[in-house]
Amino acid sequence: MVNFELSEEYQDLSDSVREFADEVVAPVSAKHDEEHSFPYDVIKQMGEMGLFGLPFPEELGGMGGDFFALSLALEQLGRVDQSVAITLEAGVSLGAMPIYRFGTQAQKEEWLPKLATGQALAGFGLTEPEAGSDAGGTKTNAHLEDGQWVINGNKEFITNSGTDITRLVTVTAVTGQHERKDGSIKKEISTILVPTDTPGFKAEKAYNKVGWNASDTHPLTLADVRVPEANLLGQQGRGYANFLSILDEGRIAIAALATGAAQGCVDLSVKYAKERSAFGQNIGKYQAIQFKIARMQARAHSARLAYYDAAARMLAGKPFKTEAAIAKMIAGEAAMDNARDATQVFGGYGFINEFTVARHYRDSKILEVGEGTTEVQLMLIARDLGL
Repeated sequence: MVNFELSEEYQDLSDSVREFADEVVAPVSAKHDEEHSFPYDVIKQMGEMGLFGLPFPEELGGMGGDFFALSLALEQLGRVDQSVAITLEAGVSLGAMPIYRFGTQAQKEEWLPKLATGQALAGFGLTEPEAGSDAGGTKTNAHLEDGQWVINGNKEFITNSGTDITRLVTVTAVTGQHERKDGSIKKEISTILVPTDTPGFKAEKAYNKVGWNASDTHPLTLADVRVPEANLLGQQGRGYANFLSILDEGRIAIAALATGAAQGCVDLSVKYAKERSAFGQNIGKYQAIQFKIARMQARAHSARLAYYDAAARMLAGKPFKTEAAIAKMIAGEAAMDNARDATQVFGGYGFINEFTVARHYRDSKILEVGEGTTEVQLMLIARDLGL
């Protein structure tokens, strides 16, 4: 019979990150959100805890854990501050993981010790002004010239791309094209490592976002950026396929973050319902509030089971693409629905930004968009059904 109880090691990790989230992250969340400031001190402490190195081997600066360990940490951080959680998620699953999965030994030894200890951050330069869900529409291009890749193009919505500790962005670029049998043209998309101090690389002005205000997000410009030929990540022409596999893993991580957000809304609503009085008694005594919070808990529970299942399949070496899509969709919707309901439970206070539920209400919408929209997840699920 399947047992979903965490092992002692996993539970200890979850508990320690929960304590850190409550005691270190939560007290400064409202301040960073209001100021749109990156929480460098919090990120530094997360690096010292080893959170950025959870799924990487010790010989590369990591903690020797796995992707499920990372997911548990993201869930606990997501309860109190999605900006902090997405900084970790993007830094590991989008920034460092491509190097770990597809990099040469030299690339791993150069970059992973810095990224796995939180001393440096990396971004994943995939999305473009006209290439979001249709990433095959990439227009950024790169060609070899005198042993160097010369890259030109623009990227959009790139997380962790402009902080003081950002050192690297992995960029997808068209490096050639081939004619198919039917006469159509297929782009050859590759991924290339671009250090952020490379001339011609520029992180433009940060976005003024609806939510995730303490997360770093910029458009990027690459104008005649030149990097060594050895900065190619993985095989030439395999960039598109490689990033798809990275996104499959990342959807489990995003689902964990979203589950944390959904659970955070439950926890806050339960506490508030026991304290807030209306018409002579605590509002938690009213069935309308009880049923609303009960549905919220059901959503969080379902989301957790979904990402646990996807992670278990991944770690067992079994196919998990569809399960990751299901988890991402369910958890993202749970976070958004729970944030809306929590705001209703809190009434007027739910509309005040200093309250965590208000930030969840603004933050959670992107969980139905980023790293694959809900519609993309439905497409993947339907495709697996043979439709």
